[in-house]
Amino acid sequence: MWITLAAVLLAVSDVSQSQTRVVSLPPEKALSIEVTIGTVRIVGSDRKDVEIVVDRRGSAADDLKKLPVVVDDSAERVQVKAVQLDGGTDPLLRADVTVRVPRSAVIDSVRVLEGRIVVEQFSGTLTADVRRGPIEGKELAGTLRLETGIGDVVLANARLSPTGLLRLRTFNGDVRLVLAARPDHARIMALALNGEVASDIPLTHRNTWGPRWAEATIGRGEPVISIDVVTGKVEIKSP
Repeated sequence: MWITLAAVLLAVSDVSQSQTRVVSLPPEKALSIEVTIGTVRIVGSDRKDVEIVVDRRGSAADDLKKLPVVVDDSAERVQVKAVQLDGGTDPLLRADVTVRVPRSAVIDSVRVLEGRIVVEQFSGTLTADVRRGPIEGKELAGTLRLETGIGDVVLANARLSPTGLLRLRTFNGDVRLVLAARPDHARIMALALNGEVASDIPLTHRNTWGPRWAEATIGRGEPVISIDVVTGKVEIKSP
């Protein structure tokens, strides 16, 4: 009986709130997102605006006041922020942000202190950083700069755009890149300071005591795939 009552009280004290907003996002306007703790999910589609959904959760109603949601729509950019007040990092206070954007959108800054970044069906410009947590991507192309402090970077069915870039980096974790097709033209550079580099695409390895370096120039030598790992493994898979 006591266990059941405790579970009920815990469920009652858990408070959530969802907000949705749709904003115009023409090609010349950028999008930025900042979250203290939570998941940022980016989904590309055939649309001309951005749908922003923010789900906040705390242990009590007053907690949500410590995590304001700000959507600033100016002529140059759309800024989405769900940042805890006074530099707070309460793990029980989180905001999950989902944005549905044009596939070729410019997202010039995504910052998450702790959580996860997920990107799907996107082929625009994206710069994203999560300090503690992974980055996952599926069916991506374009110019991507993805970095984690502690966590893995995993991309599936990625494609190289002629003028694009894949820049993947983690300090403590693995990078796994699965290409949808073997590139006819590319410059591949992979570095693991404390780890190893494995690739289905033949690379020239320069293994010394300590850092592992591998590279290849295919065709014209562009676009570029650049992968850095401080502690972890680099793996490149290709048909």
